[in-house]
Amino acid sequence: MKVLFIGDIVGSIGRTAVETYLPRLKRKYAPDVVIANGENAAAGRGITRAIYQELLMTGVDVITMGNHTWDQKEIFDFIDDAEFLIRPANFSDEAPGKGMTTISKNGHTLSVINLHGRTFLPPHGDPFAKADELIEEAKKVSPLIFVDFHAETTSEKIAMGWYLDGRVSTLVGTHTHVQTADARIYPGGTAYITDVGMTGPYDEVLGMNKESVIYRFKTNMPTRFEVPKQGREVLSGFFVDLDDKTGLAKSFERIYINADYPFKA
Repeated sequence: MKVLFIGDIVGSIGRTAVETYLPRLKRKYAPDVVIANGENAAAGRGITRAIYQELLMTGVDVITMGNHTWDQKEIFDFIDDAEFLIRPANFSDEAPGKGMTTISKNGHTLSVINLHGRTFLPPHGDPFAKADELIEEAKKVSPLIFVDFHAETTSEKIAMGWYLDGRVSTLVGTHTHVQTADARIYPGGTAYITDVGMTGPYDEVLGMNKESVIYRFKTNMPTRFEVPKQGREVLSGFFVDLDDKTGLAKSFERIYINADYPFKA
């Protein structure tokens, strides 16, 4: 099975980048499944029902979330009915929605798990213990398992990568919006990257208006960060080819598209 993951979609510029490049990426890589992190899709803060449906119509199969999951209050009205929208599984047991979903394509089934880190982020349940629980459940269905670990620190993500090596097909890190250069296949066969990077405004700071961010750093005064609605875009992604029988990774490729690294067919 071939899987394409699109890093944190930020605002309307990010959604437009997906609409622009996803058809080209599908022609180039022919993925069976497309996954995207959508926790910043609504102006940088959460996701709405309309955007969820828009991304599915654009060609995304599964949408993962993160620390901004609940920022758009309408999510409480539809997350339980959104089959292919998952939030971090180690959120409270009282939280609506689910942390894992399965999708079947071309005769094979992939389980997608969303986890949330605890270092420098709000304290949720143990992501390592929750991973153990969900992997055991997923393996009853298929050896193909994809994990989005939404976490702040490189150390927590790398630790999770080693912890899950050989037990999941792929673990991608999200949240920090800057693509890392450490993509690899661990000795046990799990494809890994510490952070896929973001899909959104290219000429700003992590997708936020750079003037506001610079002002905050210079003055240490409270500042509202806004996501621009116009400007050049970047699309960050990760492609992996998985062995259907073992569930382990055969090959991978980082994807980084912007004005300085234009798309190559």
